Amino acid sequence: MERAKIKTSEFVVQSLSTLVICFLAVQTGFVYAWPSYNVANFKSNMTVLAEPMSSLEISLLGSLPNLGGLAASPFCGWAFNTYGRKYATMLFGLPYIFAWSMISQTSSVPLVLVAVAIAGIGVAGQNVSLIYISEIAHDSIRGGLTACSAATFFLGILISYVIGGNLPYMTVVYIHLTTSVIAILLLMLLPESPVFLVLVGREEDAAKSISFYRRVDVKSKEVEAELAKIRLMVGPNLEKMLEAAEADDENGTSEKLMETMEVGGVRQHESAWKFFWKSKSSQRALTTVLTLMAATIMMGCVVLQVYAEPLFAEAVPSMPSSQCAIFVALDFLIASSLCVFVVDKFGRKSILIGTSLGSGVFTAMLGSQLQFHWAPHWFTAALIYAYGFVYTVGCAVIPFVLTAEVFLPEVRSFCNSVSLAFVWIFNFITLVIFNPLVDAMGLGPVFYLFSVVCFAGAAYTQFYLPETKGLSADAIQVLFLKKWGFSKSK
Repeated sequence: MERAKIKTSEFVVQSLSTLVICFLAVQTGFVYAWPSYNVANFKSNMTVLAEPMSSLEISLLGSLPNLGGLAASPFCGWAFNTYGRKYATMLFGLPYIFAWSMISQTSSVPLVLVAVAIAGIGVAGQNVSLIYISEIAHDSIRGGLTACSAATFFLGILISYVIGGNLPYMTVVYIHLTTSVIAILLLMLLPESPVFLVLVGREEDAAKSISFYRRVDVKSKEVEAELAKIRLMVGPNLEKMLEAAEADDENGTSEKLMETMEVGGVRQHESAWKFFWKSKSSQRALTTVLTLMAATIMMGCVVLQVYAEPLFAEAVPSMPSSQCAIFVALDFLIASSLCVFVVDKFGRKSILIGTSLGSGVFTAMLGSQLQFHWAPHWFTAALIYAYGFVYTVGCAVIPFVLTAEVFLPEVRSFCNSVSLAFVWIFNFITLVIFNPLVDAMGLGPVFYLFSVVCFAGAAYTQFYLPETKGLSADAIQVLFLKKWGFSKSK
C-alpha cells in the first residue's frame, strides 16, 4: 500500500505547531543552564543572594530539578489522560512561571532551591508532551517533529549560556520568566490532539482538529479516513486483531489492518494500568524502550558532562570555562538538529545502531587517551566534542522518539511516565556508581566500560528493535507482537 504524502501546507502547520509545543523545551534548557553560570556568584561573598551558598547547596542547585521531575513523573500520565494533551502541556508549563517568579522576588537561598525544584516539575511534563507532538504529526514526519524537542532543549541551554554571560542577573531572570509566559500563551492557539478527542468521545471536535492539522475541509473524505484510523487504534477489538495478525505474512498484515479501519466502537473505559497488563504489544514495546533507555544512559554522556569542566581545563587551559560550555551546547544543538532532518529519512533503527557504534569507538579512544595520554591535550577536547556530537545525533534522541510513537493511545501517557521515571532513576544510579568505579579502576578504564555498553546497545537494537519509520501505531504493534524476526528490516 502506497503511503500518503504530506502536503506543503500540512507540513508547515504541523511544524509550526511543534515549535510552539517545543518552546517549553527551551524553558527546560534555561532551567538546566541557569545554575552553571551563577555558581561563582552564588558562592561569592559578593553574591546577589542574602548569603553565599554552601557546597551542599550548590550541589542541590543542580540536582533538585531532577528530583522535582522524578516526583512529578507518576502524575504526568494521569494529567495527560485527564485534561488532554494540550491543557496538560500548559499545566506543566506553569511551574516554570512559578519558579522564575519566585527567583525574581527573593534573595533567600532556601527559596531559590525550592524554586528550582518546582521548575523540575515542568521538566517532567515537557518530556511527556512529546505525546502531543506525535499525535498531531503525519506519519512521514513524526520522527523529525518529535526530535525537535531535543534540539530546542539544547537551543535553550545555548541561549541561556550566551545571555547569562553578557547580561545582569535580574535581566536574565526576567527574560526567562517572560518567555515562560509566552510559551503558555502560544499553546492556547493550538487545537487539542485528535487522538485524545476520539478517546473521550468528542468526535466532532476531533474532526475539527484533524481539519486544522491536515489542512483539509472538516467534511472531507480525508478527515473521515483519519477518524476511522484513530477509531481503529482506540477500538475495542484492536488487540485481538493484532494477535490474530501475527500469523499473517509480513507484506499482508498492514494492508489487512488498514482495510478494517471502518470498524467502529470505542473501548469501554478502563485504566491504563489494566489495559497495559492485557496488551502484549505494549509490554514488549515498553521492555524494548526501557532497555534502550538504560543502554543509552550507560553509554557515558551523563557522567561525561559531570567531568567536562576538568577535562576541558586540562585540554585547553587557555579557554575560559564559559566559552567551553557554549561550544558544548552548540555542539549538541547542531547534532540534535541534524537528527531532526535525518530520522525520517534513514529510520530510527539504523541511526541508533550507527551512533551507538560511533559512540563506542570514541569512548574507547577517550578512555585510552585519559589513561595513556598518547596524543596532545587538545585531542582530548576534540574527542569530547566528537563523542558528544555522534551520541546526540541518535542515542540521546531516538529513545524519546520511540516513547512517543510505539505505544497504543490508551497506554501512551502511562508508558511515557514510566519511561521518564526510569530515566531519572537510572541517571541517579549511574552517577552514584560512577565515582566508586573511578576510584577502583581509574577514569580511563571506566570509559572502556562505556564503550562495551555502546556496542552491546547496538547489538540489542539490531535484534530487538523493529523499524518504526513512517508506520502508524497499529502497524507498529504488529511488529512488537511478532515473536521472531525483529532484526529484519520492515
